[in-house]
Amino acid sequence: MTAFQDLCAHQRKVVALGQISGRLGWDQETSMPGGAGAQRGEEFAAIEAVLHQLRTDPKVGDWLSQIDPASLSEVDQSHLRLIRRSYDRNKKLPERLASELAQATSTAHAAWAAARKADDFKAFAPVLEGILALKREEAAALADGDDLYDALLDDYEPEAKAADLAAMFEALRPGLVSLRQAVLDQPAKAGVSGAFPEAQQMELALKVAQIFGYDLNRGRLDKAVHPFSSGSGNDVRITTRTEETDPFNCLYSTIHETGHACYEQNIDQAYLLTPLGSGVSMGVHESQSRIYENQIGRSRAFTGWLFGQMRDTFGDFGISNEEAFYAAVNSVRNGFIRTEADELQYNLHVMLRFDLERALIAGDLAVNDLECAWNDRFQADFGFAVDRASHGVLQDVHWSAGLFGYFPTYSLGNVYAGCLNAALRRDVPDLDADLARGDTSAATAWLTDKIHQHGSRYAPRQVIEMACGEPPSEAPLMAYLNEKFSDLYDL
Repeated sequence: MTAFQDLCAHQRKVVALGQISGRLGWDQETSMPGGAGAQRGEEFAAIEAVLHQLRTDPKVGDWLSQIDPASLSEVDQSHLRLIRRSYDRNKKLPERLASELAQATSTAHAAWAAARKADDFKAFAPVLEGILALKREEAAALADGDDLYDALLDDYEPEAKAADLAAMFEALRPGLVSLRQAVLDQPAKAGVSGAFPEAQQMELALKVAQIFGYDLNRGRLDKAVHPFSSGSGNDVRITTRTEETDPFNCLYSTIHETGHACYEQNIDQAYLLTPLGSGVSMGVHESQSRIYENQIGRSRAFTGWLFGQMRDTFGDFGISNEEAFYAAVNSVRNGFIRTEADELQYNLHVMLRFDLERALIAGDLAVNDLECAWNDRFQADFGFAVDRASHGVLQDVHWSAGLFGYFPTYSLGNVYAGCLNAALRRDVPDLDADLARGDTSAATAWLTDKIHQHGSRYAPRQVIEMACGEPPSEAPLMAYLNEKFSDLYDL
């Protein structure tokens, strides 16, 4: 075997073990017994130690030094680039730190869930302090003297810089604030009413997931406190949640996670268990979940079809026609929860978290002051007070999982989705006619061709630019939001 073949065989083992670790995470969120948390933490730590050893094995360095990139195909050069990036990055991290992070974040999950249930941030603060110390140590090892937050952001959005994202978000913020206020000054739209049994919600959610192209032969739908998608290739699992009085929570969480899942399921099978065999970045990943959920799933055309499905499933639910249903699905109301926010206000929730976690990593904000800082910022941005911790600083799982640098990719994904939606509607002019029949196949086929099939072959901004024919910017998203909500609220 050549050095490149040896390297790829080694990397296949690394990716396979990473998938196993991910399956442990899925189990922890969905069906793990409550008393298994400490043991699961040790299991995560053990796997992470083995993975770190494999990722930093000196043989990898030897193979990399023997390979002439010019002798490889374009696809294999992409493999080599990603393996080298992972090797160089992981060499900077001590095995001890990788193992400690895996164990700390695993056991922190139970602590976060308990504190969230009790609305007691002080109970979780010492745990978060420990995770933050480990993440700062990780960032310092990776940054080589550069910005600590950028070093963590690079895990989720390679090559992105926090300063650039901050500038993009600041360009969005005035328009979002102005449009939000104009909308909230108008009469509220009527919502659904009645009870929506869990079993029927799950049945409809499963149907909708399949309508969007989710392959149940290679996936499954379960429930979790915080909906998520897990896995890649031929084992991609999604979760949702139900609330008896709010079927949109379940349906649109499911559509959102289906967007993530379809991205992973539709990657070229030749890339299975290779560095190219997963989504290229969380920003691009989020663009898929958001375009499925919002630009497609909340469109007037698709909600017209969904209205009929809701009526068939639940009977009378307080909405009399398709147009009123479209308004209800896209209603703008004050609320605390990011994952339940309408697409107009969602990015303001993300920007709050982005700014706070940058301050935490920089050492400008202490964990003990985090809840007050959150509440003050929320009051300033949304105009009303946080009533309890589960509606504020404890609502998201991310910091308990050590995912510092993840939050800004949500808004970046919305920006990318805005660009992709404009290009999709340019290339598929009959899209709304399809969606009105509940047919999303043309949209999914376009996204598969432009984004999904490539996996991690291209850099994040590159794949978006290739799909859209121009560099990504926040302008298409803002234009879409202005047009949609001005129409809905007669502005």
